[in-house]
Amino acid sequence: MPSGIKTDVKTYQMFINGEWVSSASNTTFPVYEPATEEVLAQVPDSNADDVNRAVAAAKAAFEEGPWGSTTAQERGRILFKLADKIRQNLPALAELEARNTGKPIVEAEFDLTDTATCFEYYGGLATKILGFVNPVPDNAVSLTLKEPIGVAGQIIPWNYPMLMAAWKLAPALAAGCTCVLKPAEQTPLTALEFAKYFDEVSLPKGVVNIITGFGETCGSPLVKHPDVNKIAFTGSAAVGKIIVKEAADTVKRVTLELGGKSPNIFFADADFEAAIDGALFGVFINQGEVCSAGSRILVEKSIYKKFVDAMAEKAKKIKLGAPLDRETKMGPLVSKDQHDRVLSYLEVGKKEAKVASGGGKPADFSKGYYVQPTIFYDVDNSARIAREEIFGPVATVIPFENEKDAIKIANDSPYGLAAAVWTRDIFKAFRAVKAIRAGIVWVNHMQPTYVEAPWGGYKQSGFGRELGPWGIEEYLETKQVHINLNEAPIGWY
Repeated sequence: MPSGIKTDVKTYQMFINGEWVSSASNTTFPVYEPATEEVLAQVPDSNADDVNRAVAAAKAAFEEGPWGSTTAQERGRILFKLADKIRQNLPALAELEARNTGKPIVEAEFDLTDTATCFEYYGGLATKILGFVNPVPDNAVSLTLKEPIGVAGQIIPWNYPMLMAAWKLAPALAAGCTCVLKPAEQTPLTALEFAKYFDEVSLPKGVVNIITGFGETCGSPLVKHPDVNKIAFTGSAAVGKIIVKEAADTVKRVTLELGGKSPNIFFADADFEAAIDGALFGVFINQGEVCSAGSRILVEKSIYKKFVDAMAEKAKKIKLGAPLDRETKMGPLVSKDQHDRVLSYLEVGKKEAKVASGGGKPADFSKGYYVQPTIFYDVDNSARIAREEIFGPVATVIPFENEKDAIKIANDSPYGLAAAVWTRDIFKAFRAVKAIRAGIVWVNHMQPTYVEAPWGGYKQSGFGRELGPWGIEEYLETKQVHINLNEAPIGWY
């Protein structure tokens, strides 16, 4: 086993106001290793009392502590130092991430590199927050200022724990906010390890607080808390809707990234081999536990049968294995609940469509939450497996007649996070880009994600944007300032 985090069961504490603390109830819950089904660690089971402590620390750090007077240059330097810490500790963090999530170690290493890049990007952007001079028809100076929104509550999912933490923490800190971060209860370990670096980079106490717990007892009190000014959430549409309702009572700002059922569209003139690879990568990367997974594979009828056969043949070669095996392409799903949920959808799919490959548990794994990469074909877009987000290695292949038909099927979904179009015809590609109702559209590629570009969706995939300059805007308030330069009385009476 690679050197890094110890393999014995470790009991963690939460990080509040610069200190490691137990939950108010002094209780913990187990975190499992999905490849072995064994307990990997114990973490605090926090409740509303712990949320109150964390929010109070974040509020005090914002209003009374040194963070409010920390310059943009200093904030940027702290973010650069955090990026350095991630790079210095990348092997250990990637190993823990792989063991906790089930993802292949090679993918975990890539994610951690991307995490460091995100902190570096916002470290540079911290000094680029610009105001504006408004040209007004008066003897006055009118200014627009950008100021940090305050305390940000951030709730992240289990599929990319460290990367999603960076997507939220980095822009918030660059903007000058303070944070209360709640990792998913299934995968909190790398976030807690990350907190060990805060003192080393001179991040003031209370600026980032990390609490662990469940949605109902920890996440909900965070959303409802009157001293939290903004909630950023990545997760399911069902939970996102609850968050919007709970945040309404305090009229706090909310940004949501709620996943999708992304169409991956293949026209007959696409590069065939590249298209097959793009179809498989788009839906089976990270075991299909990807919000933007190209799980609806739309294929033009003239190449449909050839396409399905080629996908099925290549899917059989995808290596399932232990997360720390560098040859593994797909590991186990993150938890027993998710494993059982995906298996239940496989049974639904067998009643709605035909199976080209996979369809159940692999026979050669006695332990672990493994599921075969599965391809359903002759799927109707009205089928449950085509409309509901499965969040696992399940592809639904849907035939289409022509360009108009493809766009109609692609847009016939409650979601609108991402889409991809494969064609050599640049005119067709641009027509599709304009017609598809999604926040992200890739052409002749699937899943490239850059910190410089916005991330977010249409419809029930949520609202607001992460990454790029759009990401930092979500943590800023806009203030108008009017300076009267006319010394004469206003003369209104």
